[in-house]
Amino acid sequence: MRGVVGGRTGKESGGGAGDAMLGEADSRGYRRPLPGFSTNAPGLSANDRRAQSFSDDARLGGGMDISLPESDTRRLPDLGVALKSILAFWLLYMALITLRAVIAEFPDFWGMFARRAAAAAVGSALTFLVYLAMRPVARRGLNVKAAVAALLSIPGSILFSAFNIWIFYVYAPLETARNDASMKDMSNWNTFWKYAVEGSLSWYFIFAAWAAFYVAMSQAKQLRAADRHAAMLSREAQEAQLRALRYQINPHFLFNTLNSLSSLILSQKTDVAERMLMNLSTFFRATLSADPTADVPLEEEIKLPRLYLDIEQIRFPDRLTVEVDVPEALQSARVPVLILQPIVENAVKYGVAKSRKSVRVGIVAYEEAGRLHIKVKDDGETLPGEPGEGGTGVGLKNVCDRLVARYGNRAGCMHGPDPDGGYTVHIYMPVVKHG
Repeated sequence: MRGVVGGRTGKESGGGAGDAMLGEADSRGYRRPLPGFSTNAPGLSANDRRAQSFSDDARLGGGMDISLPESDTRRLPDLGVALKSILAFWLLYMALITLRAVIAEFPDFWGMFARRAAAAAVGSALTFLVYLAMRPVARRGLNVKAAVAALLSIPGSILFSAFNIWIFYVYAPLETARNDASMKDMSNWNTFWKYAVEGSLSWYFIFAAWAAFYVAMSQAKQLRAADRHAAMLSREAQEAQLRALRYQINPHFLFNTLNSLSSLILSQKTDVAERMLMNLSTFFRATLSADPTADVPLEEEIKLPRLYLDIEQIRFPDRLTVEVDVPEALQSARVPVLILQPIVENAVKYGVAKSRKSVRVGIVAYEEAGRLHIKVKDDGETLPGEPGEGGTGVGLKNVCDRLVARYGNRAGCMHGPDPDGGYTVHIYMPVVKHG
């Protein structure tokens, strides 16, 4: 795409895309409505509809959906982690204790195995109760959860020790249990609980080990969720910032264009005024409908600045010349949408509007070392206190910020007075030629 654009006649632009969108004028001189805009059917207006209050709408009742974070909608958000860890711990206990019985060749293997399975089941249930008892502190800090888990493991280990003694030495004890002199007189409750408490010291470490593992896994899951939430908020904040920057339309451009339209109408240059109005309408529609977070081909990106420059050429028919030089190979390169518009606006505002001579605004693109380079240069007079003399302006700063946010240190921008006169803005970014 290469060419020089000077002033255009109303015939060249007045009947192009604008007329195609609006169609022919009716008998009163009005053109048909723009596509995409809704109108009331004949005879129907806002006053024809029955007044409806919010309370009349069933959608505002029980049918409304309220979205809450996962942690608020589920009472046991880490239930899966707890169940899996409990199952894994007690299956490991069963495997180790059974392996020891096989190696030591304990008598009555299957009778002992059944009791071990029952003990493992009760241990799993007690561990799950410890998990439920920890729910009130699930959202507290790591130190609080660790302390509560350590305390809850004490009653859990005592109860498990008591059941373990009962299943092996009180309830239908096997021959080996009857011959164990150290475990006599278990029918006495004082003796029973004495041995239960003493035995809990060894079982405590099983419960404490599970509690430590669960607290660590639960904390890691919360940290991952917090990281995802923070990343989402950061992404949404960045997108909101980009949208705010994109919708920050220069009011001076709008005011000047409307003033020019008024002058054209008063001087009865209706064809030129219509062309300028259609370009303005198309420009604002494209600006407001573009997704500021998207990437577009460079060929598409340049269309909006060209449309903007067409409008300005009507304001400055003898003072503005436009040159665009983009090689065919780079027309499909992807660039952030509307990245060039603020630069071109600055070139017109400071290079053309404040100059009394003819000013050329050029847009040049080229590839070097795997990067896409785009230069926007005007040869107007640089005035003190303006972008050419130390101030970057909000528009140029936004362009630089967007490039860094999108590509990091692989992109950037440079700007300043050109040695040959005028002002040049030079941006660069990685060359991307796919969607």
